[in-house]
Amino acid sequence: MGRAFEYVILGGGVAAGYAALEFVRRNGGGASSQELCIISDEHTRRVYRHFILASVLTMSYLPKNGIILVLGTRVVAADVRRKTLLTSSGENISYKTLIVATGARAVKLEEFGVSGSDARNVCYLRNVEDADKVVGVMRSCPGGNAVVIGGGYIGMECAAALVTNSIKVTMVFPGKHCMDRLFTPKIAEFYESYYASRGVTFVKEAAVTAVILGDGRRLPADMVVVGVGARANTGLFDGQLAMGNGGIKVNGRMQASDASVYAVGDVAAFPVKLFGGDVRRMEHVDCARRTARHAVSAMLDAIGSVGDIDYLPFFYSRVFSLSWQFYGDNAGEAVHFGDIPPPGDGDGAAAPKFGAYWVRDGRVAGAFLEGGSRQEYEAVAAAVRRGAAVADVAELERRGLAFATQATAGGKPSCAWHATVGVAAALSIAAFACWYGWQAPYVLKRDF
Repeated sequence: MGRAFEYVILGGGVAAGYAALEFVRRNGGGASSQELCIISDEHTRRVYRHFILASVLTMSYLPKNGIILVLGTRVVAADVRRKTLLTSSGENISYKTLIVATGARAVKLEEFGVSGSDARNVCYLRNVEDADKVVGVMRSCPGGNAVVIGGGYIGMECAAALVTNSIKVTMVFPGKHCMDRLFTPKIAEFYESYYASRGVTFVKEAAVTAVILGDGRRLPADMVVVGVGARANTGLFDGQLAMGNGGIKVNGRMQASDASVYAVGDVAAFPVKLFGGDVRRMEHVDCARRTARHAVSAMLDAIGSVGDIDYLPFFYSRVFSLSWQFYGDNAGEAVHFGDIPPPGDGDGAAAPKFGAYWVRDGRVAGAFLEGGSRQEYEAVAAAVRRGAAVADVAELERRGLAFATQATAGGKPSCAWHATVGVAAALSIAAFACWYGWQAPYVLKRDF
């Protein structure tokens, strides 16, 4: 015995929240009973945090709109052919259309041959439970020492949050510089200098074995935060759906190899028009929001009017008094512009403003900007989206930000939605700090 629904969303994170909101919007403010069900292994208090932050929903919004919540429930098996999901309690839930929003899991130390993930003071940051633990451990060692393993997005944001809350931080990672999948060495040099001015110590090109470096040095640690990547939660569908780039491969309508299944957010690998249709999987809140909305639009499209998603890859970070945004692809020749403060001057009085374009085949493929205004961010996003032609790289470097801003001056911005990232910062450690009343002065006032 079990329940049957027209639509099922599997997952309880931001992508699931935005999918639910889009569903309600496109159904004129409500769904009929038993039409849409959301299944999540998170419990009510926690899953509502995702929905409220993702969709500005009230605690009763989903049930009032005819959406059935099945929370605290883990799905242990999926049968795509029969369109059923088996829960840990033994219930079979059937669907006609499934949206997979299972997200991704943090890569654990054990996957690198290092033990210790179960230790009380070893933390990851992927969900609200993880954030609970980070905050709890931090509060248990005021003024203590933290080792952050990983120099990517999670590592950088966690380090900023910890040092702001009077924890002494050492960052350890194997790369030559931080954020090496995005930053150029020149850009990374600025951020490393800025973080160092705030008290963060960097140990680069180093492997870690139980907070013992590859060269034998031991680092004092009251807590360890591990941010070494994530893997999409695809296990339920292995061997049933086509996979690609570490996720569930979908088409431009976010539809998987089985037409009754859609995938959104971190778990989805979809074709990016800007990259010539190359299939990419992206782990970012903006992508989760937009793929979720597009999937529901396509799912409810009875006349075929919804085309393929046209997504402009977008990443951002806001820590301390810094704020950067990136658009597109960091492929091709990097052309820096602006005044990047020299090493040792990372905490100067003047707010830095600098960036880079990536030029490929004579066109702008990507752009990075630190310290921009709303209009400036819109301008560089527009330059990337249209693939602005670059006749002379030296001239591009000389003109810098003006290359983008002057091209859009007097025109209607084409990417204004990027500027109001607002509550999307909830997935960063900064927002976790806000949720728990954690003192975090580096979190600036946003467009909530």
